[in-house]
Amino acid sequence: MRVLAALSGGVDSSVAAARAVRAGHDVVGVHLALSRTRDALRSGSRGCCSREDSADAARVADVLGIPYYVWDLSEEFAEDVVADFVASYAAGETPNPCLRCNEKIKFAALLDRALALGFDAVCTGHYARLDGGVLRRSVDEGKDQSYVLSVLRPDQLAHAMFPVGDTEKPAIRAEAAALGLRTAAKPDSHDICFIPDGDTRGFLRERLGDRPGSLVDESGEVLGTHDGVHGFTVGQRKGLGLDRPAADGRPRYVLGIEPVSGTVTVGPGTALEVSTFAARSPVWCAGAPDGPFACTVQVRAHGGTAPAEVTPTTDGVRVDLAEPLRGVAPGQAVAFYRADPAGDVVLGSATILR
Repeated sequence: MRVLAALSGGVDSSVAAARAVRAGHDVVGVHLALSRTRDALRSGSRGCCSREDSADAARVADVLGIPYYVWDLSEEFAEDVVADFVASYAAGETPNPCLRCNEKIKFAALLDRALALGFDAVCTGHYARLDGGVLRRSVDEGKDQSYVLSVLRPDQLAHAMFPVGDTEKPAIRAEAAALGLRTAAKPDSHDICFIPDGDTRGFLRERLGDRPGSLVDESGEVLGTHDGVHGFTVGQRKGLGLDRPAADGRPRYVLGIEPVSGTVTVGPGTALEVSTFAARSPVWCAGAPDGPFACTVQVRAHGGTAPAEVTPTTDGVRVDLAEPLRGVAPGQAVAFYRADPAGDVVLGSATILR
């Protein structure tokens, strides 16, 4: 097959490309230039699309003996990922930009271009497995990225390759070292790639400005003020800016966000427990269901799983949990996994609404 290997400049994509070459595929490497400030240098495990990342990707391609190109998708990234991220926070939601990047950039803009150029598949370093077109969790549970891939349709999965999903991370680093790849010991990226200093609140304030509002308790009593709902997310405990504790002395958490009035409701952690919720815009990785089905759901990239029954509705799905979950935030994705002993087959996902 003709395979386009997305080389981020990290160890996972490096080994994924190496495995595609070893499997006998005709491989071409491509580095996606997503940032509009690529002259900046990477700082440890923060940031992406830096000069260092591009140079590391080029060196990997050289060692593997494959052609290498840089594709500028910064305009698409700014519109489909960054702008969506800002708009979601302004609307009182908690988006997942990695999930949106996979959906809109790596398996829409990149895959569409690859297919138009005659490639058969796009190869990435995601920790997930494909078995006959079926998306499964990674062998390495701690690194599993099937959640952020749960937005992919069957036709996209048919042209995807995830070569590292059957291996745990330490072995991937050892393999990279044995191949002489300088990315072998490179730190993993974390946090939000386009906010390299980690200051999400400052990033949003710079783009949205101050939008004063009130912090209230469950009874509606005003406890304080804030500079904008974009500084909060459901389940947040720290940084609330309250000058007095709750009457019972227990921590307060963000329970709800109302962007129009600018009201942020806080209360006890027990009030975060959710037993049922609605979600919109479902995507079915394994085909649309013909009625309600039992599954395991995951509501965050790491953690937050529970058995559930999912019922398709006219405008999305309703999720009824067998046991309450905390941290169910509007704007996040809920991923559905097959409810069998392994529970590792991804059925689809939807965006949590309320």
